[in-house]
Amino acid sequence: MDIILPFQDRLYRIAKRLLVSSDEAEDAVQEVVLKLWNARTKLDDIRSKEAYAMIMIKNHCLDRLKSKQASNLKIEHSNYPTSENLEYNIEANDSVALIFKIMNSLPMKQKLTLQLRDIEQMEFSEIAKIMETNETTVRVTLSRARKTIREEMTKKHDYGIR
Repeated sequence: MDIILPFQDRLYRIAKRLLVSSDEAEDAVQEVVLKLWNARTKLDDIRSKEAYAMIMIKNHCLDRLKSKQASNLKIEHSNYPTSENLEYNIEANDSVALIFKIMNSLPMKQKLTLQLRDIEQMEFSEIAKIMETNETTVRVTLSRARKTIREEMTKKHDYGIR
């Protein structure tokens, strides 16, 4: 029997961002959903079940990355659909790949904050709960992550111009 949560896609995207591997992300979501299911009677006291689940997936993924098995994680690359304009498509794919590469090189807090705000479009208050910090720290962390991406992209695209 599959248990589907309304925010399960968000859990998967966060797990995928942290673990990189689709298989590992799916396993992480399954384990967290199972834990939520087993604790379903205790969840009535929790005000934001989604934020609680986000904290669980974050912690599970971080634990997974720290474990000995983390060295066995398989890295997968996404394929992007092609368009008729091959040159534009190649440039766009290169830019997207560079952004993902930069994102993956960010410190874990910046990477997760960027994922939650810019990709999942969560509010600062929700992110603060998930990250177990305050909104000001979330804003500063997000600003630093965006600045790093902007600087790295500028370096790449302005190379040889100056």
